[in-house]
Amino acid sequence: MDAKAPNNEQRTTPQYALYQRENFWKSNNGEVPIFNTDPGHLEELAKKKLTEGGWYYAASNAGQSYTHTANRQAFYRHRIIPRHLVDTNVRDTAAEIFGHKVSAPIGFAPIGINKIYHPSGELPVAKVAKELNLPYCLSTAGSQPIEDVAAANGEGPRFFQLYQPHDDELTISLLKRAHDSGFSACILTVDTWQLGWRHDDVATSNYAFYHGIGADLGLSDPVFKKRLQEDGIDPVKQPNEAGAKWIDNVWHGRAHSWEKMPWLMKTWKEISGGKPFCIKGIQDVTVARKAVELGVDGIVVSNHAGRQVDGAIASLDALRNIVEAVGDKTYIMFDSGIRGASDVFKALALGAKFVFVGRLWVWGLSIMGEHGVRHVMKSLLAEFDILMNVAGFQNIDQIEKEALETYAPSYDLMPVKSKL
Repeated sequence: MDAKAPNNEQRTTPQYALYQRENFWKSNNGEVPIFNTDPGHLEELAKKKLTEGGWYYAASNAGQSYTHTANRQAFYRHRIIPRHLVDTNVRDTAAEIFGHKVSAPIGFAPIGINKIYHPSGELPVAKVAKELNLPYCLSTAGSQPIEDVAAANGEGPRFFQLYQPHDDELTISLLKRAHDSGFSACILTVDTWQLGWRHDDVATSNYAFYHGIGADLGLSDPVFKKRLQEDGIDPVKQPNEAGAKWIDNVWHGRAHSWEKMPWLMKTWKEISGGKPFCIKGIQDVTVARKAVELGVDGIVVSNHAGRQVDGAIASLDALRNIVEAVGDKTYIMFDSGIRGASDVFKALALGAKFVFVGRLWVWGLSIMGEHGVRHVMKSLLAEFDILMNVAGFQNIDQIEKEALETYAPSYDLMPVKSKL
């Protein structure tokens, strides 16, 4: 690839396609790319690096993994139609989300307890997100204090994903900390009042919080510290009990309903001065319509990557239905099942405005920490940039449903759990 190609002068974002050239050239300098970013290879490398508990938590899905399988199968039913002799010398991967101009319509999905993947937890992930100018989402189940993650993210765009406690004072404290730390949107997850049944995790008692690992976000909260004192729990001497009390406030098993939503949205808007409030985990058109009626600023179409409800609809199929129903009424985002640039492209073509990626960067973090996250995400950006170049698309606004040939829903593939 010509390093002086005219596209460099025609875009507002880095020419990520050059990362391919950089890796091709490495052997001339006695170097090699740090690892293979094929999703199957990433899984294998991560499994070798992680503890059994880390691997199980990262890889497990609900039940027999049929929803995870459906997520991947859905992408196979849509095929990109390349259109050649288009001047992609003027292409740009740039996107905008909630007023933030970012490098691509790709963000870091919120994933909890990163310390089981790497000792630094969320910090290197937030740092790389800033470097690449991609939105970073911090989970309430994160394993570093909100303030420390914000410091690592610097001036990067960042959103706070909320698992809503039933303790309103604690909820308010979390939201205030997030706002004070520069998180510019609240994304409420509604599909995980408790974890889905994941066989490997249950069979090995694999719940890090119950073993004194990963509760730092809660242990650094002033309201939660009061709750520990009220119960006579010393987090230094009783880390297991403290971690359990924290996560039992987060994944508490007691569902919230629509009645609580106006209060939560109003509270966040008052704290943040009107910043966006979104709901994540929507798969049903009726629920999407209700969210729009409530006045949310966005919806994340997600089934938690198949980790909550086994045998459920593919998230990509839910996306099509929800876009048709409310796509012109709110900002629609997508996650669940993304493994490469073509998946990002297909989700955008089916109506998502933005796509979040999770397991890919988790594998990178597990393999090589900060360097691993950077390599995985730069590779994804390069792949997406190259896809736009070779398929004939100049910007993301041109990626519409006409760019796909779509087949009728079917589930012909064998229900295998990985490498799909």
